[in-house]
Amino acid sequence: MKLYYAETLTPRKACAVARYLDLPMDYVHLDLKKGEHTTPDYRAINPNCKVPCLVDGDRTIWEADAIMCHLAQRAGSSLWPGDTRQTEVLRWLSWNSHHLYRHAGTLYFEFLIKPNFGMGEPDPATVAQEQDAFRRFAGVLDRHLEGRQWLVGDDLTIADFSVAVSLPYAKAAAIPLEEFPQVQRWHDQLGTLDAWRNPFPARAMANA
Repeated sequence: MKLYYAETLTPRKACAVARYLDLPMDYVHLDLKKGEHTTPDYRAINPNCKVPCLVDGDRTIWEADAIMCHLAQRAGSSLWPGDTRQTEVLRWLSWNSHHLYRHAGTLYFEFLIKPNFGMGEPDPATVAQEQDAFRRFAGVLDRHLEGRQWLVGDDLTIADFSVAVSLPYAKAAAIPLEEFPQVQRWHDQLGTLDAWRNPFPARAMANA
């Protein structure tokens, strides 16, 4: 298998799951500043020109959530449950994509991507708006996590990796994580996993 990635937000969860499952993987780093994700060779693999992207034999899989699902299936792992919990996992993946990640990801963009790519300073109005939106949906997550170890049942699933992906950057991206004790507790629990703390291959660990 070959996983194309960059040390940015969305590839983090795919790399974390690959490392957690200890799957044999050929990691291919793409330098986004150099436009390596827009070359004709990569466009032929992923016409969206985005990372991550997984090539497994004759299969090419876009989108981090789908990649995580495929990796768990490949490993026969309960990270992708084989029962009715699949619906719950899909619910949280969809919820995150449309709600929590949308707003946390904008804060990540404002504070980390813009300065790193020479796109200027964070916009105060955007920051205030996105922090408020994050609070709304983090409140939903906080209430759900009361009395629960993980998002879906008692076992870790790809939903945990997906929904939490922005939280390692909370301090740097001005994400108000500290206002939500259950979310903080749940993320601290994820932080006990080495694959979560250091998801990227060795060359990128210093920047993870």
